[in-house]
Amino acid sequence: MALPIVLFFTLAVSTPWFTAVVCGVAVVALWEFYSMVFTPKRSRVKLFAVAVGVPLVLVNAYFPQMIVPVAGLLFMGFALYFLWCYQDINTVISEVGLLTLGWVYIPILLSPLVLLHKLEHGSLWVLLVLIMTMMCDSCAYFVGTAFGKHRLYPAISPKKSIEGAIGGLLGSVLTALAAHLWLLPQSSWIDCLIVGILAGSIGQLGDLFESMIKRYANIKDSGTIFPGHGGMLDRIDSLLFSFPAVYAYLYFTSGTFH
Repeated sequence: MALPIVLFFTLAVSTPWFTAVVCGVAVVALWEFYSMVFTPKRSRVKLFAVAVGVPLVLVNAYFPQMIVPVAGLLFMGFALYFLWCYQDINTVISEVGLLTLGWVYIPILLSPLVLLHKLEHGSLWVLLVLIMTMMCDSCAYFVGTAFGKHRLYPAISPKKSIEGAIGGLLGSVLTALAAHLWLLPQSSWIDCLIVGILAGSIGQLGDLFESMIKRYANIKDSGTIFPGHGGMLDRIDSLLFSFPAVYAYLYFTSGTFH
């Protein structure tokens, strides 16, 4: 039931409404991230980090030329704050590092979703990335279950296999090529092929990166917002890596698909 709603919403709404939903996703994902890396006693720091992090989605999506100075000021401000509050240099480095990682990992990597939606045929590209990611996950699971013998990265995700990763990549590429026929006929097949490779390979790295964070926090799921399916980060981990990659490709080759 949720999938058709998400797909319809992607195509039907204007970019401002789409941006509002992306910001809502960022709120939940940021809270999950900081809940994983900070203790429950640090609720004030977590709330402040989320409140500061969400506007970064808007800054990067609508005022990208401002993201570097804004991020620099935030980093310096928090570094000075923690230097003032803590005498232990290790604590300062750890706290500032985790705060900065959260801001880069979620709002900065999530904002290309809005940028992609703003491009010509952008909602169709967003839809394609969502479908490719689902196909990649499904193919990786079934191929890995049936043929997986060689572990991909056992220290982080013991169940993932090289065979499954290849299956996921092929699923993403085939979906992208099919989309050239029925979803984005105005695009070239080479654009769809490259987008499929990017989403199918870099997206899986996003899954591994989130698994690394969960290993660090010694937890199974990032949250419980989706009963039986984990948290928001568990749902968007691949997308956080694939959307920036796809947007960057389409942006720098815009003359080939307009």
